[in-house]
Amino acid sequence: MTKTQLIKPRIREMLSKELPEELVEMLPKHWVRIGDVLILPLRSDLEPYKHRIAEVYAEVLGVKTVLRKGRIGGEFRETNYEILYGNDTVTVHVENGIRYKLDVAKIMFSPANVKERVRMARVAKPGELVVDMFAGIGHLSLPMAVHGKARVIAIEKSPYTFRFLVENIELNKVQDRMTAYNIDNRDFPGENIADRVLMGYVVTTHEFIPKALSIAKDEAVIHYHNTVPEKLMPEEPFETFKRVAREHGYEAEKLNELVIKRYAPGVWHVVVDVRVFKK
Repeated sequence: MTKTQLIKPRIREMLSKELPEELVEMLPKHWVRIGDVLILPLRSDLEPYKHRIAEVYAEVLGVKTVLRKGRIGGEFRETNYEILYGNDTVTVHVENGIRYKLDVAKIMFSPANVKERVRMARVAKPGELVVDMFAGIGHLSLPMAVHGKARVIAIEKSPYTFRFLVENIELNKVQDRMTAYNIDNRDFPGENIADRVLMGYVVTTHEFIPKALSIAKDEAVIHYHNTVPEKLMPEEPFETFKRVAREHGYEAEKLNELVIKRYAPGVWHVVVDVRVFKK
């Protein structure tokens, strides 16, 4: 997330000649930059001037495309962004020495999750086998392969997102230790193979716990993400994971728990690191 303290005067100067004074005060003070694409939140009052506003922000911030922030939803966590300026929404975002190529207009990438991506680079161990059940473009598993030198099986169901996952494996030169599958993770045939399992999904992640357990070796670590109402924390989401694990003949030990970010009012995106043991 970038703030405008240093360049806001220039944006204000350029647009104050064209916008009513009260609308100038409504100009966005925050935005998200992914590669050379900008995601801009715009109030409805600014609608008549949205394309000109986007053009100015693009010029001042040096980006090729500006999108209007929209809702993210659906099975594949797809974005719903309106193009305000430019037309090329594919970019390469560099973070922590890793190159992520993606279509910002169609694929979610949250800069707010940067700490978790950096953490995954540190927890991975050379040679261990990681199965990423919801790989996306390689958000969490690329750091494990690039910096952690882990072997990774990356599973992504969306054909469009999968194309970028394959490209990112090549861009980061980890073809020798990272393999991608364009399937539903519930159809993945591997059992009892993973030293570590990534479950980087939200809302319905609990439905995939049995599959994660079948993939995991005894004493493997599962990084379990989900969204949790604040009133159920800190017991959740680990209590649900532990209950489902016991139903399937496993014990679960909580190693660590972190709040990633706010998902919605009163709801948080949380990750729990769990070690699982076969009874």
